Amino acid sequence: MRPLEPSLTRHLPCDFLSATAWQLTDGWCGSKTGKQTQATKVMKGKAGSMLHEKQKQEGHIWGSMRRTAFILGSGLLLLVAFWNSVTWHLQRFWGASGYFWQAQWERLLSTFEGKEWILYIIGATQVPSLLFWSFNGLLLVVDTTGKPNFISRYRIQVGKNEPVDPVKLHQSIRTVLFNQHFITCPVLVVLYPILRLWGDPCRRELPTFHWFLLELAFFTLTEEVMFYYSHRLLHHPTFYKKIHKKHHEWTAPIGVISLYAHPIEHVASNMLPAMVGPIIMGSHLSSITVWHSLALITTTISHCGYHLPFLPSPEFHDYHHLKFNQCYGVLGVLDHLHGTDTVFKQTKAYERHILLLGFTPLSESIPDPPKKTE
Repeated sequence: MRPLEPSLTRHLPCDFLSATAWQLTDGWCGSKTGKQTQATKVMKGKAGSMLHEKQKQEGHIWGSMRRTAFILGSGLLLLVAFWNSVTWHLQRFWGASGYFWQAQWERLLSTFEGKEWILYIIGATQVPSLLFWSFNGLLLVVDTTGKPNFISRYRIQVGKNEPVDPVKLHQSIRTVLFNQHFITCPVLVVLYPILRLWGDPCRRELPTFHWFLLELAFFTLTEEVMFYYSHRLLHHPTFYKKIHKKHHEWTAPIGVISLYAHPIEHVASNMLPAMVGPIIMGSHLSSITVWHSLALITTTISHCGYHLPFLPSPEFHDYHHLKFNQCYGVLGVLDHLHGTDTVFKQTKAYERHILLLGFTPLSESIPDPPKKTE
């Protein structure tokens, strides 16, 4: 605004000059205050918007967490309900047949009264051995003849053991029989008094269904730990050449060679991991018999060389026989923790390490990459 000339201001009244000065000052301050108020409103608007956005995001997060908790909780409840239903039916079956089995067990106790150690040897060694040779007898037919084709087509290492070398097979069977009758039986006789310290394995009352499930879980974990570390120890150069190399003569394993081992290895790595659990739990002979039978069937499947439908995958241990320095355990838990399965996880064998629920061989659906030609 243009200022008044000095000559004019001398003739203007004082009141007029005062009023004009006040108007000019108030107008400038008002303009400045208005701008500040507008800026404050904008800042408050932005802050409110950010607060609203933050609350909205928190709402989304809490909503997602509630939905996740609802889904997981519902799934857990369904799983518990399903598990309770299954165990209830199994327990009813166990309980309904319990009287029958209890009566048979008491009859056996009466027959072997005073000679319970014989009953213990039969239950701990002979019954599992009978199941072992029954299963392996079927597999040996396929190993030696390549028939029937509906089993041989599931071979893991194609082109190996087609058919198996008879001289090598006979030598292995002799070693297995020696281990079973001249190593296993004496060791279990020695362990019998130790078992009785914790609880007589031939006591009159059979275990309950839930107790047996608890024992089975404990046996499995104990075997995983003891077998993994004893097996890795046997791969130390000091022990491998003199002891464990015998078992690794079979780079493409078959079922019966699961017990083909040096006597020291048979005791340290085959027997003790399976026996420590029952010793700690003070298990009944019925639990020991079932456990030993399951252990022998499982190790047979791991060595059988066939990835058969609806049976546990043998790819893990088969790869160990192929490469030697991977996959030392049974379940693979400790291999994962110690990183001794990293190479295995990069192979097609790892992709095939699943439960086969169809009838198409995994060697066909997930074939190995073609070999590079030089």
